[in-house]
Amino acid sequence: MFTKVTFTAISRAPFECGVINLVVAGFPHLSLSNANAVFGRARTLEVHGNRRQLVSFCSLAIPSRTPKICATFSRLRRHHFQKQQLFIHRQRQQEQQFNFTTMGSINCKEYTTTNVVDSNKTENGTTGSGSYHSTCEAEMSDKYTDPVIVCNEKDLPDHGMKQFDFIDNSKVLLIKQKGQLYAVGPKCTHYGAPLHTGVVGDGRVRCPWHGACFSIKTGDIEDFPGLDSLPCYKVEIKKDGNVAVMAKEKDIAIVKRLKDMVKRDPDNCCTFVILGGGPAGGVCVETLRQQGFTGRIVMVSKEPYLPYDRVKVSKSFDAKIEALQYREVAFYDEYGIETWLNVEATKVCGDKKIVTLSNGMSIKYDKMFIATGSAPTIPPIDGSNLKNVVTVRGYDDSQNIRALVNETSNVVCLGSSFIALEVAQALVKQVASITVVGRGAYPLSASFGNEIGERVLRLFIENKVNMIMNSGIKEILGNKDGEVEKVILSDDTTLPCNLLVLGTGAKPNTKFLEGSGLKINADGSINTDMYLKSSMESIYVGGDIANAPVYSSNNELAAIGHYQLAQYHGRIAAINMFECRPEILRAVPFFFTMLFGKGFRFAGHGDFSDVVIEGDLEGMKFVAYFINNEDKVVSVASCGRDPIVAQFAELQSQGGTLTRKNLQDTSDPIAWTKLIKSN
Repeated sequence: MFTKVTFTAISRAPFECGVINLVVAGFPHLSLSNANAVFGRARTLEVHGNRRQLVSFCSLAIPSRTPKICATFSRLRRHHFQKQQLFIHRQRQQEQQFNFTTMGSINCKEYTTTNVVDSNKTENGTTGSGSYHSTCEAEMSDKYTDPVIVCNEKDLPDHGMKQFDFIDNSKVLLIKQKGQLYAVGPKCTHYGAPLHTGVVGDGRVRCPWHGACFSIKTGDIEDFPGLDSLPCYKVEIKKDGNVAVMAKEKDIAIVKRLKDMVKRDPDNCCTFVILGGGPAGGVCVETLRQQGFTGRIVMVSKEPYLPYDRVKVSKSFDAKIEALQYREVAFYDEYGIETWLNVEATKVCGDKKIVTLSNGMSIKYDKMFIATGSAPTIPPIDGSNLKNVVTVRGYDDSQNIRALVNETSNVVCLGSSFIALEVAQALVKQVASITVVGRGAYPLSASFGNEIGERVLRLFIENKVNMIMNSGIKEILGNKDGEVEKVILSDDTTLPCNLLVLGTGAKPNTKFLEGSGLKINADGSINTDMYLKSSMESIYVGGDIANAPVYSSNNELAAIGHYQLAQYHGRIAAINMFECRPEILRAVPFFFTMLFGKGFRFAGHGDFSDVVIEGDLEGMKFVAYFINNEDKVVSVASCGRDPIVAQFAELQSQGGTLTRKNLQDTSDPIAWTKLIKSN
């Protein structure tokens, strides 16, 4: 039996001439150049002078059980014979399923073998006895469990979701959208939040805690934080309306799933360099392999560690690096991702595409993603170079602090931002005293406004943290061993101090890029376009150093140091570096922290002139709407009111706008959430 397949080939790179060649695995004699003799349905396609446009169509009948199809494009330019993968579109003519993989330097996400959804199904799917509303195209060899009845289809309203009991005390999340039922894992792969308490958007579910998003059709992660995707299950509706769910046996005991990734092809000479092993770099290298890039990937990291959960380093000082690292060495080895640790870039020559490293080596790259993060700012205070004056940025910083404190320590934190406050709440029970010195009247007032800042101030005082506001440190004094012993404040007050933690801001790590050809802003950031491309064609920029468009803020440029946004930048950069199908930035900045057991969420971006607070600020169960001069809500914060911030983030990601007028329904203060599109 044969299946007729239509292919559309689109070039994503310039060329002068070439020949498209289709190869069917298991049938080496079959290709576009000779398929006419085999099936009479294909032909060699020659293309000339095209760039980023449709080059040709062809139809080919292939064996239905063909395990793999590979497409390569041979191009001849300036006497150099190169292979380049094409953007191939497959339109299935019969309901036969097989895996589609492309090899080379261009591929498309939907043709990886991970839970691909049949986009040709009707909106309502096929119903009736024994009909499957499959939420993923499984490989024929996957073994599934017997169907388990979890509910009746009437138990779930359209555009609703609910968690149900499944096999062996496990749970499953069932979502109904456009009359179609989908089943995925019930917990966010980041920190395990119950997704049924989150938000259903258009084709995805958003985590109530930190805003991570997953496709309801495939389980694939689409927005961050986190790295892994959800397991995805099959759904069957019986004649009586009962809903049965089946899982791959290997997925029953898991709560997260790694997306399919290709491995290194030594014949692919293309080299992508990723500068930075933080959240952006870590996601970028994985996304490249998930997209199908088989060339060389080199990730250069200043730290001696593989990518890890950096968010925790200022919140807890007891974690081991092995528990924080997202992947083990074997993972990067398996997928041919080179990790150059304890190495940093010292010079970039953009014109020659060469990056020079601190180990004396240089790498010639085809494309590069720069996500070198930021470094703590050291204020110009006398004595700031003394021992035990520290900053907190990475794992080694947290371990240094852990080694320096004991029950007799007097700790001072300079600054009243998130970093200083997180350190204070983490250490308060481990030391003799801890004092926060802030220059403003209230902590966090720049982000949350004075009312919330005043409540946070009292929260810290209630938890035995000394709070000295409207002040600063003008001198740091040391002992005979060169260690900090005391600090003198702006009003000449002297505080004993064995450890001084500086939480006074950060600056982009871009000094090494001077002379590279890149345009660097006065603050050290680098402007990008909607695809994270810099002023140089082959260089992409992300994370803290990127002055990138913010979709939720009319695409105005901003450098935002959020962990979630950095991971999202890594994904977008990888997709666009690979030139499969350009994808623009659409994420909404999302920030989160935990202070003395109170979870704070924040989403959005923009200057505000007014704050509208709904709920119980004193009881720390409130929502705050930050409104600009045009009565537009630019951001939302909450404490103890999940998933309201996730709902706002989903609304903004859909291009929706919230205004002051939308908040005036006193009978239902969250009536605005009905603006979120879920179909």
